[in-house]
Amino acid sequence: MSFNALYFIRRRLGFLSYARRMELYPPFWLMGVKVIEWSEDSHRIRIRLPLTWKSKNMGGSMFGGYQASLADPIAPLACSRIFKGYDVWTRKLVIDMHKPGTSDLELRFDFPQELEAQILAELEKKGRSNPVFEYGYYLDDGTQCTTIHCTVAIRKTGYLNNVGTAG
Repeated sequence: MSFNALYFIRRRLGFLSYARRMELYPPFWLMGVKVIEWSEDSHRIRIRLPLTWKSKNMGGSMFGGYQASLADPIAPLACSRIFKGYDVWTRKLVIDMHKPGTSDLELRFDFPQELEAQILAELEKKGRSNPVFEYGYYLDDGTQCTTIHCTVAIRKTGYLNNVGTAG
């Protein structure tokens, strides 16, 4: 996922809420994503991923790739809004689908205050952090069907430009 594309959208559609701009991001728009809640501080995010003819597998449940496509950028987006001046990306994404997604799914992401404090301490001490976030998808009845573990890389802006240089 290109964060440059997200920044382009933000600049062009600045009159819209951040949640609405996320819904209009082309991959999310094509998936029919609906942002239920995206708190101003990005500590609480709720997004509906609809079960449609495009998102159903042959067994009638949600394709795992649909779930992964939406889950992948959520933790890095939250981190990029909280830790300004840092480059942020998904380093590792693990998805455990323990029940079939047989209804629309709700992605629920919460950013714990304790984790934010830990990340800030690591950024001050080492200039980088690799936090792991756990969040998930829930069926319409509230049952969790998928658990996501997302490891995020947070580095000082320009880090990737200096990788591999002598010095």
